[in-house]
Amino acid sequence: MNQQFWREKRVFLTGHTGFKGAWLSMWLQDLGALVTGYALAPPTSPSLFECANVGAGMTSVIGDIRDPRHLTHAMQEARPDIVIHMAAQPLVRYSYENPVETYETNVLGVVYLLEAIRNTPSVRAVVNVTTDKCYDNKEWIWAYRENEPMGGYDPYSSSKGCSELVTSAYRNSFFNPDNYAQHRVAIASARAGNVIGGGDWASDRLIPDILRAIAERRPVDIRNPLAIRPWQHVLEPLAGYLSLAEKLYDFGPAFASAWNFGPRLDDARPVEWIVGCLTQQWGDGASWQHDTLPQHHEATYLKLDITKAMNSLNWSPKWNLEQALIKIVSWQKAWLNAEDMRAYSLLQIKSYQDTSDQTHIK
Repeated sequence: MNQQFWREKRVFLTGHTGFKGAWLSMWLQDLGALVTGYALAPPTSPSLFECANVGAGMTSVIGDIRDPRHLTHAMQEARPDIVIHMAAQPLVRYSYENPVETYETNVLGVVYLLEAIRNTPSVRAVVNVTTDKCYDNKEWIWAYRENEPMGGYDPYSSSKGCSELVTSAYRNSFFNPDNYAQHRVAIASARAGNVIGGGDWASDRLIPDILRAIAERRPVDIRNPLAIRPWQHVLEPLAGYLSLAEKLYDFGPAFASAWNFGPRLDDARPVEWIVGCLTQQWGDGASWQHDTLPQHHEATYLKLDITKAMNSLNWSPKWNLEQALIKIVSWQKAWLNAEDMRAYSLLQIKSYQDTSDQTHIK
């Protein structure tokens, strides 16, 4: 990632009030970008957006991705060079209870975003952030590559597969690489694994559930202790999105495709390992127990092949899972101690930037 690239770049970021969006907003501000965010109000209280005062360094527009007129107006007002789309309904189990909202947000929301881009002449690069769950998961031991079929068992996962198909269709139909000289827009999708980090208070996510249980001095209830997912600190894929956006802006069609961002294959761990490591690091008698109540279907085995991003974007993971958990514990304890969480979060971003790829611990 070229830090100088972002100075004075105009960036339109959807989902800026969410967990990932707030981290990316702070990072872009620190890089000197001119950021306009478009999202619903923060989805939790507390939220990273509020406790780190993220809105202070950007233009924050509160709006619904399902409102095409408002979205298009906000984008045209911002006149962005780069669009990064992160607004989503991001929870698997919530999608079982609210499938229509999930599809409206995650599929039609992408259509409305791409239509807004068609009507905003300033845009040059677009990154649509989806998920590792967009793949047709066969529960096999091999990691998924970008050319694997889309799928999705549940409404959330399939809605993200649909988002990928919409992105591909718009790229072929309206932003075709063969006609790049005419439209000058390069569009890519980014598929990240399960992100973790400080400042996530969402319900029904592993790390927030663990931290809530610890705070309440009760054992953590774990649904699928043997499930393996591509866990990674939130800054890992965000660095990938930034690197991808740079390449799209500078080189256009050569990078207009799908990209995986996940941990190294030897760093994939089961849920029970994560819970054990986190409770041990926290100390103070933290523990966990297996929740044996009937549950909705969730994938138990999922890995991403990140070879393409490593070779073509010069991106690679810097913090392994144990390091990521250490960062989360330190962030959470700083928040409990009422520290300046904007400053603390920016220090973690600087620490990540200053970490060389070679320091990854096996």
